Amino acid sequence: MRPLLFLAWLVSLAAAAGLPEATPSRLPRWRGFNLLEKFSFNGKHEAFREDDFRWIAKFGFNFVRLPMDYRGYIAKGNWEQFEEGPLRQIDEAVAWGGKYGVHVCLNLHRAPGWTVAKPPEAKDLWTDPEAQRVAALHWAMFARRYKGVPNSRLSFNLFNEPAHVTAAAYVPVVRKMLEAIRAEDPSRLVLCDGLEWGRIAVPELIPLGVGMMARGYEPFHLTHYRANWVGVSAAGETPRWPQTGGTGGSLLGPAKGAQSHPLTINGPVAAGSILRLEVATLSARAILVAEADGKEILRREIVAGPETGPWQKVERDTRWNLWHAEGAVNFLATVPGSANSLVLRVIDGDWLTLGAVGLTAPGGGQETSVRLTSSWGECPEVLRYDPAAASGPTLGVPHDRAWLRRETLDGWKPFLAAGGAVMVGEWGAYQHTPHDVVLRWAEDCLANWREAGWGWALWNFRGSFGVLDSGRKDVIYEDFEGHQLDRKLLDLLQRY
Repeated sequence: MRPLLFLAWLVSLAAAAGLPEATPSRLPRWRGFNLLEKFSFNGKHEAFREDDFRWIAKFGFNFVRLPMDYRGYIAKGNWEQFEEGPLRQIDEAVAWGGKYGVHVCLNLHRAPGWTVAKPPEAKDLWTDPEAQRVAALHWAMFARRYKGVPNSRLSFNLFNEPAHVTAAAYVPVVRKMLEAIRAEDPSRLVLCDGLEWGRIAVPELIPLGVGMMARGYEPFHLTHYRANWVGVSAAGETPRWPQTGGTGGSLLGPAKGAQSHPLTINGPVAAGSILRLEVATLSARAILVAEADGKEILRREIVAGPETGPWQKVERDTRWNLWHAEGAVNFLATVPGSANSLVLRVIDGDWLTLGAVGLTAPGGGQETSVRLTSSWGECPEVLRYDPAAASGPTLGVPHDRAWLRRETLDGWKPFLAAGGAVMVGEWGAYQHTPHDVVLRWAEDCLANWREAGWGWALWNFRGSFGVLDSGRKDVIYEDFEGHQLDRKLLDLLQRY
C-alpha cells in the first residue's frame, strides 16, 4: 500500500474506533443531523456531500440519519430491481461516516407501501403482503451490502413515522423486515420509529431486539410555524417560548365512567368576570355545567339534531344511531364573586368538545382565551389563568421545560423500564419561528434529553431547520466556507 493511502486508512480506522458501541438495549447518546440528499426523489440522483461529514465531525458531532426515498435507487420504476449508481452514492456516505467518525443510520422515509409524504403509496405496507415482501427485499439488499460494517458505525431505521397503524399491525411487519435483515447480517443494529409519527413507544418491539426513535416536534405550532406542507395546523399567532397552550377539550358524560373528566381553570378570577365556553362538537345531548368554587354559575342542555341550534353541520351517526353536530356555539356566564377555581363538566348525556374557553375581566376589555384540542376522551390538563402576567393576562397550560418533559419523555418511561432504548431521530423548528424562541425552546429540549441520556439528530444540517443556510430572516450569519452559519444555534447544540 502506498504511504499516503496507508496513512488515510489509518486515519479512517482511528476515527471509526472512536465511535461508541451500540446495542438495541443501550444506545449511545449520539448527537447529529439528518442529511436530505435522497429524502425525496425528484428524478435526480443527488449525491451526499463529503464536506457535510467533515464539518459535522469538525463541529464535534458523531451521527447522521439518511432519510431516503426508495424510488431513487430502483431501476426504471421497478421496485424489485436496484440501480447501482445511486446505491454507490449511499456507499460513499457510509464510507465517509467511517472516515470522519460519524455513525450513519439508513432510513426509508418512503418505503415500498408507506410514506408520510405526498403522493401516498399505491399499496399499504401494513396490510398488503406484496408491499411487505418488497420492503423486506430492500432491507435484505442493504444488509447484504453492508455486512461486516460494525454497529458502532452503521444502523438501520426501518420506516419513517408510522401513523394510523396499530402496534398489532406494526410489529408483524417489523418482524418480517428483521427476518430478512438477519438472514443476511444477524447482528445488524435496527431502530424503529414510534407510532403516530414517532411519538408513541411500542413495548411489543423489545423482544425483537430493536431500539426506537422518538420525535421532538412539540409544540407542533412552534416547530412547524408557517410550514406550507402541513397546512392550517401551523398557522396562527407567532409562537413564543415559554408560553401557554391548550389541552384536550372533550367532556364526557358520567356514563363514560373513568373517561369522564372535568376541565379545571385555576385563578384567581375576579368577581364580574365573563366566562365564555365555545362548544365545537356535540354527540346527541349533553348538560354542560360550570362551577365557580363549587357554586353553579351556568347550566345548559344542548341537543344535536336537524333543527336544534346554530350548528354548521349536523348529521346522523349510523354506527350509534345518534345525531352529531359541529360548529362554534358560545355560552356565556358571569362569575358572581371572586373565585380560585372554575370547573367545567358534562353532568348528563353523551359528550361534547369545547373548542375554546375565554375570560373577560370585569368592566369589559379584551378577552383572554385559549384554543383546545379535540382529542376524544383525553384527560384535560388544568388551565392556569393569570390576569397579572407581565406581558398581559394569560390562560392555558404553561408550556415550558417541565411540560416538554411530560409531553415527549414521560410516555416512554414504561418502555425504558422494560429494557428498551430510545433516541430522538428528528427534531427542530422551521425557519419562520422567531430565532430567539427557537433557541429558548431548543435548550429546554436538549436539557431534557441530556438528563434522560437520549441522543438526537436535528432535521436538518443544511436547510430550513439547520445550522447552515437556514434562510432565517432574523439571524446574523457568519460566513463558513461559502455557507451561512447560524453560530448561536451551533453553539447551543455543541453545549449539549
